[in-house]
Amino acid sequence: MQQLLLLQQVIDHIDEHIKEEINPEELATLVGYSPYHFYRIFDKHIGYTVMNYVQKRKLQFALYELVQGKKIIQIALDYGFETHSGFTKAFKKCFGSPPSLYKLHCPISLPQKLDLLSLRQKQTGGIVMQPKIVHKEAFEIAGKTFESYLEKVSYTRDAPAFWEQRISADEAIERTLYNLLSPEKHGEYCINLSGTELKESFTYLFAVNYDQDIHLPKELTKLKIPAATYAVFKTPLVEVEQFVHSIKGTWQYILEDWLPKSHYEVDENVYDFEYYDEHCHDWEYEKIYMEIYLPIKKREMD
Repeated sequence: MQQLLLLQQVIDHIDEHIKEEINPEELATLVGYSPYHFYRIFDKHIGYTVMNYVQKRKLQFALYELVQGKKIIQIALDYGFETHSGFTKAFKKCFGSPPSLYKLHCPISLPQKLDLLSLRQKQTGGIVMQPKIVHKEAFEIAGKTFESYLEKVSYTRDAPAFWEQRISADEAIERTLYNLLSPEKHGEYCINLSGTELKESFTYLFAVNYDQDIHLPKELTKLKIPAATYAVFKTPLVEVEQFVHSIKGTWQYILEDWLPKSHYEVDENVYDFEYYDEHCHDWEYEKIYMEIYLPIKKREMD
């Protein structure tokens, strides 16, 4: 507990001095730790090395300036990047696209203050970073449906990581889908199909991309996901034993912390879903993560 309180001071200090040069040894001194001990506990609790976190946090604050229309070169200089190309390279590595393209879907508010104690209580396993805001055109998926008896489940977010309990016991389903459908890209979707009416059971779809002209057996279900804008969250990097807790905790953080303080609301006309690719393969990676896609629209302000 004491370590979390001290690290909260560090996290807050970084945000308060986000446009200044931040020295990791000075951060260690701030909380009375030796640099070696500080680096170790920071990595353990936050899930990133100190300077990796600082850079990611700078880039998240830079997103807000992008959406305000400030020139990229000025943003780069303000946040301590010596060149336009250096900023662009770091930005693309962090968010997957260059700032000139990403600014079309930047978050429209500043990054929210991080509460380490709350994240620990949610068992996220680390820091949940600002989401990517992406627009996806309509696409099709196909897979196997499962019925489960669980009350008050209308959306995927009502039963996070449920598939881990139901489907992981039958890996043959996953192999069958890939062998039969041969999707161009690896990745599994987990979506609740129940609709808005609350019942004592819900229907869960475990699926892959349906992008080949292949006849579907009658036991498989095809679903078209409409075009939508999503907030895409990565769960913190965790070991496999903590994976399900991390998914549930991240959903809880999204719904209880991020969404109420953002300028967005859930677009209830579109499915929310969990997406799992090779980065959740614990036989390939020491620590794993998945992505949560939450359909959003700008909130109507009073």
